[in-house]
Amino acid sequence: MKMYLKIALASCAIVFFSCEKRGSENTNTKEKKDFKGATLNILCWEGYADEQFTKSFEEEFGVKVKGTYFGSSDELVSKLQSGGGSSYDIVSPSSDVAGYLVKAGLVDPVDPSKISGWDNLSPLLKNMQDVVKDGQVYGMPFTWGPDYLVYNADVIQDEPTSWDIFFDPQYRGKVAIWDDISNIYLMGQVLGMDKEDPSVLYNMTEDQLALAKAKLIDLKPQLRKYWATAGELDNLFKNGEVVMAVGWPITPATLNRQGMNIKSTIPKEGATGWIDRLMIVKGSENAELAQLWLDYISKPQNMAKVAEVTTYSIANPNAAKHMSEELQKLTYINDMDYYHENLNFWQPVPNRKRYNEVWSEVKNAN
Repeated sequence: MKMYLKIALASCAIVFFSCEKRGSENTNTKEKKDFKGATLNILCWEGYADEQFTKSFEEEFGVKVKGTYFGSSDELVSKLQSGGGSSYDIVSPSSDVAGYLVKAGLVDPVDPSKISGWDNLSPLLKNMQDVVKDGQVYGMPFTWGPDYLVYNADVIQDEPTSWDIFFDPQYRGKVAIWDDISNIYLMGQVLGMDKEDPSVLYNMTEDQLALAKAKLIDLKPQLRKYWATAGELDNLFKNGEVVMAVGWPITPATLNRQGMNIKSTIPKEGATGWIDRLMIVKGSENAELAQLWLDYISKPQNMAKVAEVTTYSIANPNAAKHMSEELQKLTYINDMDYYHENLNFWQPVPNRKRYNEVWSEVKNAN
């Protein structure tokens, strides 16, 4: 079976290679002429429309790239359902809702033959089936990473080994967690629910949800804030309001550039992780331009810029040749398989409504 898959993947690579080259030759001059003055609207996680990697695209095609940031997967879904293609062209959903966007008809297929970096994207990411429907692909892998335990190493000098440090009384009022149902996944992991079956975190029974809820309520006296955006979490650390949090790689990357000593770790219980894709919104008024953006950002030199801005792991391992050794280490680009095997990546949550109800109950508890 493994040999069959290798042969099949090799055949696909040949097909995609020939199509990519042909697609680029046919569209390049036409695109620059046709799209001058247009605005590409990207609804994305914070950092995914940074000028360090949008500027050259704008200059090449004479367009404007406008990023609108959302703070949670549910906010993304809500915005799409409200505005859709009349407001946005591209979205960057995580792996717990990407499949839902496909099933709900909120996104259109992408054309891998027009994405020059497609063949070089990580097979682990590219071959996931949650965004494949009727033989068509609805998303391009973009970035991925862990939900870290992030901490101020000037205050906490010994690297934490367990998520239990969140409950240490000496840090009362000094902890922050994201305002999102992914905390339920995390507490399920802390309680060991995923040791035999990783998918349990996303398919909890009522009894399991009750245990996760109780653990999150126990944590409330320790919390300074439920943070909504990466920028807000940055400020909590800078102002000394918190000394540890659930966070993404972009937080230590941003704050350490400003002279702080922020570190991150994966505790012994493990960590959840996310995979973000780029998808074209159904009915986008700039669908062709959106497809061009996927082609542009898939290229190794541009993915390297994304990694530099966010310190997130990226989908094209060929970007390594455009990255410093330090950045390669920070983004695991040379050790992707190991981290993919040791992170519990977010999966679709069939009963997402119930998870949101539980999360609301946690926040409203006294």
